[in-house]
Amino acid sequence: MKLGVFTPVYGALPRTAMLDRVAALGLDGLELAAGGYPGTAHADPAALLADPAQLEAFRRELAARNLQVLAVSVHGNPLHPDEDRARRDHDDYRRALELAARLNVETVVTFSGCPGGSPADRTPNWITATWPPEFLDALDWQWQERVLPYWSAESAHLRTLGLRVALELHPGFVAYNPATLLKLRAGTGDNVGVNFDPSHLYWQGIDPLVAIRELRGAIHHFHAKDTQLHRQNIERNGVLDLTPYDRISERSWTFRSVGSGHDELHWSRIMAELRLAGYDGAISIEHEDALMSVDEGLHRAVDTLQRVILREAPAQAWWLD
Repeated sequence: MKLGVFTPVYGALPRTAMLDRVAALGLDGLELAAGGYPGTAHADPAALLADPAQLEAFRRELAARNLQVLAVSVHGNPLHPDEDRARRDHDDYRRALELAARLNVETVVTFSGCPGGSPADRTPNWITATWPPEFLDALDWQWQERVLPYWSAESAHLRTLGLRVALELHPGFVAYNPATLLKLRAGTGDNVGVNFDPSHLYWQGIDPLVAIRELRGAIHHFHAKDTQLHRQNIERNGVLDLTPYDRISERSWTFRSVGSGHDELHWSRIMAELRLAGYDGAISIEHEDALMSVDEGLHRAVDTLQRVILREAPAQAWWLD
């Protein structure tokens, strides 16, 4: 496994300073934000693709620090019912694919997207209930008319580039749990897989250890981010929480740095499950912990993950003897 960091955490820094910080942490590489919600603070695909000299300079900056790009990330909503918004996010995604291909990076991370509930909608409609019955009609329309046609075409396009996509299971989008990801994968292709981020699973009541087994063979990337569950608030209001993120004491759950929501033994078990599932790829730290500074949160995550990855690394392939 290779340990890296998702670059928006250093969005306020110029690229050279960001790379210096990543190297100083002793990491193997980075998940490069290249459009969509994360923005392009450190890598503007259009500029890099238009100027071979800029792209080569970026490669030299990475090599000088013994770093590699572990994935290119472009979280957006190409299924947005607003056609202009959908086109913009789709174009960002396609440019990210081209940049990944030029950098010899296999994996592009994004969201599955969310359309409206009908051709007349102007805002996304995330459907999570089976009643009243019109919800199921709208859900069927979404998948048959928007989701499967789009991702089937993208699966074919990925195949021409030799790439794969890792869809983050995020509430608000059509693929948000193992069942919806596997439904999408079955209707498209095996180059459509998952960015496994346990932080979005904990608060839905999903056990990441069980989910990893369910998604065996479909895990293309991994986000290392934790969640702390506030049981008293959950018991009062449930987990569908619209309380602003900065009112932490009132929320049902809060994103935390790795090891601050669940203990080290739990994270050791996650690493073991990933290995048992055949995953030996990037472990990309995403920092969104409002209770820790960037440096404090990243050092906590790096220290924890370096220990558990080393602990769970097989000493030798004894089963091949």
